[in-house]
This record gives sequence, structure tokens and C-alpha cells, in this order.
Amino acid sequence: MTKFDITRRDFVHGVSGATLAALLSGKPATAAAPSDASTYPPLRTGLRGQYPGSFEIAHAARDGHFNGPVSAKSTGEHYDLIVVGGGISGLSSALFYQKALGPKARILVLDNHDDFGGHAKRNEFLHKGRMYLSYGGTMSIETPFPYSFTAKSLLTELGVTPSRWKDVVQRKTFAGMGSGVFFDREHFTADSLVPGFNHEEAPTAAFWDAAPLDFASKTALLRLYDANTNFMPGMTPHERRKRLEAMSYETFLRKYAKLPDQAVSFFDGVGYRNNMRIDTCPAFMAMRGGAPGFAGMEVEQDPLEEADFFHFPDGNASIARLLVARLVPKVFGAPQTMDSIVTATADYSHLDRPDQPVRIRLKQMVVRVEHVGDASVVENASGSIHPVRVVYQKPDGSDDQRYEAKAANVILACFNNIIPYIAPQLPESQKQALKYPSKVPMMYTSVLLRNWRAWKSAGVNTVMAPHGYYQHLLLDTPLQLGDYESVGAVDEPATLHMLRNPNFPGHPRKDQNRMGRQEMLATSFETIESETRAQLQRTFGSYGFDEKQDILAITVNRWPHGYAYTYDTLGDPTFPDAEQPHVIGRKPFGRIAIANADSGAAAFTNIAIDEAERAVQESLASRGYD
Repeated sequence: MTKFDITRRDFVHGVSGATLAALLSGKPATAAAPSDASTYPPLRTGLRGQYPGSFEIAHAARDGHFNGPVSAKSTGEHYDLIVVGGGISGLSSALFYQKALGPKARILVLDNHDDFGGHAKRNEFLHKGRMYLSYGGTMSIETPFPYSFTAKSLLTELGVTPSRWKDVVQRKTFAGMGSGVFFDREHFTADSLVPGFNHEEAPTAAFWDAAPLDFASKTALLRLYDANTNFMPGMTPHERRKRLEAMSYETFLRKYAKLPDQAVSFFDGVGYRNNMRIDTCPAFMAMRGGAPGFAGMEVEQDPLEEADFFHFPDGNASIARLLVARLVPKVFGAPQTMDSIVTATADYSHLDRPDQPVRIRLKQMVVRVEHVGDASVVENASGSIHPVRVVYQKPDGSDDQRYEAKAANVILACFNNIIPYIAPQLPESQKQALKYPSKVPMMYTSVLLRNWRAWKSAGVNTVMAPHGYYQHLLLDTPLQLGDYESVGAVDEPATLHMLRNPNFPGHPRKDQNRMGRQEMLATSFETIESETRAQLQRTFGSYGFDEKQDILAITVNRWPHGYAYTYDTLGDPTFPDAEQPHVIGRKPFGRIAIANADSGAAAFTNIAIDEAERAVQESLASRGYD
């Protein structure tokens, strides 16, 4: 037995049909992957994401440790562009800038983590010489609206073709399996895993009959899912929209659908749009995300046309890896495609070398970005003016030595919330706008299972647990891409994705996010591991699952600052377009521009790409380039 004692968006109700179809729809590739986690970050387990040692200096900056002048040792480095943040937005910014200025443009990307990709985090496991992959953050190419020309063009340039999904997904692997719900005895009448929860259509009467609910709740839920029930008669479609925008989904369920407490409890533990709870999610947004109760009424709404869907085995980490392959070709040693990148090995020693035009420097926290020269000077094509100073140091505070480099442009592709503390020259109104959002805390845990027999016996490949420590449990999507096959035979190992959204119902939405963030940072890996094992044992123990034998490894991707904050009609005032905080916050300041998903107020990969392109255009304009 190989045993490692190692000490992820709107889903289910808010998920798109494309994602759900993919997840409901096989051998891992044998790969020449490195086996030393000390030198290969994707193999690291335990607490990952924003792990201990990656953010302590960021918190010190937030707490005023770097107020006033910040001294640093000069590296003597001068760049055309320094990018703060090595996520998809930061890497896209570097590539767009390089394409504009040419292959000799000198670019430095700084990131406080030990791996590139930001929230697009790759999790690797090695077991008996085989590679098993999972995603520690951004899951898919997917949005509730089509990708822009910019985003589509970048994917095409990287060789990513989302329409290939129908050819790579292996739908027969999970034949006869589907979604289930785990009802816990604390909130319902018994512990019970009930299969047959159909997300695309109303659950059948047989599902509700098997559910451990009282008769009144079963009756109310059957009616809620009935496509012929109109809970808001006597109103025009426009009136219904306005009413739904002004109430929470919980209010709709209680006041209009007349659900008793136990039936409401079926919904109040899971996340809806951008992982809001039912007490903060506007009913209109819940409806747009596929929540039940609205099929029998006509509601005025804007057209909804979703983007193409594609899911790499490591989520959108493959996109980050393809970007790095373009920026620093020696990292992967050969040109990469969407097939080859999945099992390609990265040589991290090539990320930051002085003989290459683009350098990616990991484990460095930026603590000061400021103009030291005249940022208004328009330069010629020689690019000899470097008026922006960037100071950085180790993110864990283990080394007080700070270093500075200078650049003609800086793009801040980090979280909006930290920018006011590291760029103090920004106008006060812009700083306040940058502080407005409260990012959504998320925890994506990847588990390597010895096999998936218990899931097969239960007849499920995804589980919703309304009041579980994790609200959603998903076996890896069966797909074959290049040399990698994600799910093999039932007796072979498989990866499991577990999603936790630690909000605190009963408080305003931003407060729920802050409280969830505090809880997440205060929870040890040992506690998380214990909760993970306990939940899996409780859910699948009756189907032969033994957590001591059947869990091979656990990687916890902790994101206290997770999804970008999105506005809603309950928690936010109605801002004129030009006065929205994210619009004010992303304004360029001299030679400093801002690019991230926060600056687009939407937690999607294509938004990160679009904002990168905008920031690059602003940067070039600041230098006098047309």
C-alpha cells in the first residue's frame, strides 16, 4: 500500500449547463514527471493555494509596516515592463506587451507564490509511477457570456480549441452514475446519500420519496420544481424582475414558494451565483443561475449566451503553462500544444535567468511601486526612461533584505485589495475604490483515491452536501487528452475535487466573506484533513469506503482571497457605469496600470485576459506609442 499521511464557481444551483453535463458525463498517463516536491511545486501537498509563507509580508503591508519611505538594495535591473502577479492576467499582460514591443522587450514578472498561475493552480500526484492531475483553482474555460475577440484570439494563439470538448470527454465511463445529495441527520431526519438528483430537469418524485425529509417538505419541494407552478401570479414580466432583484432567494423560497424550514434547509448550505448564500443572493440572480422555482413564470431578462466549455485535467493551469511556454520557451524545452502541455514537465530553473528577455521571479512579494521620475515624459523607441521603482522581498518575512528594480511600465496584476498599500501614490479616491470589494473565500481540495468503487456502488459521480464541511464533491471528469487519460477502471486510482465556501449566513455578504476568510486562515491543515476524511467516511462508508485505506493523498488549495467580487442588487448600490468601484480602481496612474479579474468585477479567465489587454494598451499609451 502506498500511503501519504500528508500533513474550486457557482455550482449545482448556479452552474452552467455545459459544466454540469461535463461533470456528469481512463488511465492516467505514464509520464516522465519529476518526483521531488522540493523542486517541483505542482507536486507539493498539504496546505497550498495561499499557503503559509506566501502572504505574511502582504499582511504586514496592509497593517502599515511599509508606511513612509522604503529602502532597498538596487539590483541594477531595468525593464520595459514589470508585472506584479504571475496569474493568467499577469502572464497575458507580459505576452501582449512582448507582442507589441517585439521579442527583445525586457519583462520581469514577480509573484509571491512558489508557482506561477495564480488561482489557476495545478495539483499533481504520483502513485506507482503514474501521474494523476487535479485543479487547485480556476476550473474551466466557461462564462455566462461569449468570450471577447481578444480572449478568443489568445486561446487560438496558444492552440486551445474549446470545441474539442465533445471529442475528448469520455461520457461512457460514468454510465449509470449521476448526481446525488447527502442529507445529514443534524438538519434532516437521517444521514442518507440519495442518488438521482437531476440538475437539468426537475428531480423525480422517486428522489424526493427516498430523501429523509418530512412530508410537508417533500410536498413543497416537488411543487417548487414543478415547471407549471407560478409563484408570482398577477404580475408583468417586468414587475417580476424588479421584485426578484429586490429580494433574496431565501425570501422567495419562504414568502412566495411557502417552503417550510426543513425544505429551505435543503438550499441554505450551498453557494449560488459567485457562491452567495440564499440570504444574500438576489432571487433574480439565483434564477439566472438555474435555481428552481421560476420555470412556471415569465420574467423579463437579458439574453444569456454562454461561452464554449473546456476543462483541462489541471483546470486552467494548462492555460498558464501555455503562456509560460510562449514567454520563456526553455521552461518546457519544446513548443507546446493543448495536448502536450497536460503531461509536459516544467523546468523551473529556467524561469529567471539573466540571458533571456522575459524573467519570472517567484517567491517575491512586492511592497512598493512608485514613480521616481517624470512619468509624463514621452519617450522614443529606445525606451531608455525607467521612471517606476518596484521594491520586493521574500513573502514570508524570513529575510528583511529588500531589492529594487526599475521599469518603463508597471502592471499590477495582483488583488485589488493590496494595491493601495503597495502603491501609496495613487489618489485617495482610487484607493478607496480598490478596497471596496471583498473577495470570495474558497477552498479547493484535491484527493487521490485508491479507487472509485464506493462511488460506483452508490451510483453517483458528484455529490451535493447542503450542510457538509465541503458543499460539493466531484470525481474527476473522464477525458482523454494527448497522453493523459483522467479516469481509468473502477479499481484504479482517481482524483476527487472537494469544494468548500466558508460563508456565515445571517450577516451582510461582504461580512460573510471576511468572516469566512478569517476562519480559513485560522484553520490548520490537520483540522482540514480530519474534516475531509470524516466527511468522505460518513458519505461513503456504507458503500465500502475506508478513509484509512482509500485516501492516498490530500492537497488543500486555500484561497482566502478567492473569486473576484461581483455586484448584486441587494448588497451594492446602483452605480453609474463610470462610478463603479472597479472602473475607478483600474484607472492608469502615470506609468502604472492595473490588470486582474477584480478590475473586471467578474471571476472568469477571459475577464483576466481582457483586463490584461486593456492595461497593456494603457501602458503603451503612457510611453507615447500609438
